Amino acid sequence: MGYAELTPEALLSAGFEAPEVTGGAWHVSWDGAAAGLVDRLVPETVAFHTSGTTGPRRAWWRTREQLWTEAGLLADLLGGAEAPRAVVSFVPPVHIYGALATVLVPARLGVPVWYRSGFFGAMPAVGGRAVVVAATPWIFTLLLQHLDWVRGFDRVVVLHSSAMLPATAGRFLAEAGADRAEIVEVLGSTETGGIAARRWAGGEPPPWTLLPDVDLVPAGADEQAAVPGEVPLVVRSPRLAFGAGERPPATRRTGDHVEPVGPRGFRFAGRRDRLVKVNGRRIDLDEVERGIRPLLDAADLALAPVADPMIGEHLDLLLVLRPGTTLAGLDLAAAIAAIGVRPRRVRVLPRIERSPTGKLRAEQPDPL
Repeated sequence: MGYAELTPEALLSAGFEAPEVTGGAWHVSWDGAAAGLVDRLVPETVAFHTSGTTGPRRAWWRTREQLWTEAGLLADLLGGAEAPRAVVSFVPPVHIYGALATVLVPARLGVPVWYRSGFFGAMPAVGGRAVVVAATPWIFTLLLQHLDWVRGFDRVVVLHSSAMLPATAGRFLAEAGADRAEIVEVLGSTETGGIAARRWAGGEPPPWTLLPDVDLVPAGADEQAAVPGEVPLVVRSPRLAFGAGERPPATRRTGDHVEPVGPRGFRFAGRRDRLVKVNGRRIDLDEVERGIRPLLDAADLALAPVADPMIGEHLDLLLVLRPGTTLAGLDLAAAIAAIGVRPRRVRVLPRIERSPTGKLRAEQPDPL
């Protein structure tokens, strides 16, 4: 696969949503003039849309200053004993994470970036001893398929955000080696920007650490989470997004829950749209989904939160069958035992729709 050569001016002038920026494959070399170009060519405010995973898409606005500041925070996370000399990205710039990881973070670092929108094709010929790979969940499979390319570097940092890490992330770290590869995860959203980060190279991931300009807002007495030790995730940050015609708010309530650890850390207790309570049992769909994947020989699967007229909350099991197989050939009993409750429905679909950053979409194809 060839990478079209773009100048920084051409990339920024086109905008984050331009087809030639979000699609295909391109290469840009940055240098020390990036700050001036960003100030001149990026609009004063930029709109990004929510992914549509829990309902209608909505536009949230960020100022140019907010974006450039966050790019600097992410660039600082990617440093180390061996500073990155290049970025290889698979994250569409149309989303906030992609705009940062694919465009503005390389600009901040002053390093060349290679971007491609597709899964298939050769990895780019990247010089230098250290590289950052900006990833979505399925890119770990791609890296496992190209371990020779990975082992050509002394240091590979995988930047990941927007969705839960897949099981292949752990396999990648084990195959690449802790002395070479590590993952930098960023927790955030379109509405909040980056909230916290953590880095790890194997084993259990550590707690999250708030980014330097973010603080947790203490919960009120009537806002405590249902589980002792957990609190609602409410943050104060100068980088919060805002609606059209509004000013950036001082704080934002995410709807998620965390368990504080020390003065600036926490463990994540669950995403608001990935937690359901079925007959009094709280289920983290991401955690359970990861557990049942080895039990079901399916081409793809997902657990989807759904409303139930009788009990309020429930879940559906979505399956894409492998060619030549049937539902009867899957060990559904083992999967249901691992879930802990019987799904409201088992839906066999032609495919499972996800956002470009890996989140399950609210709307799915009709069952087969």
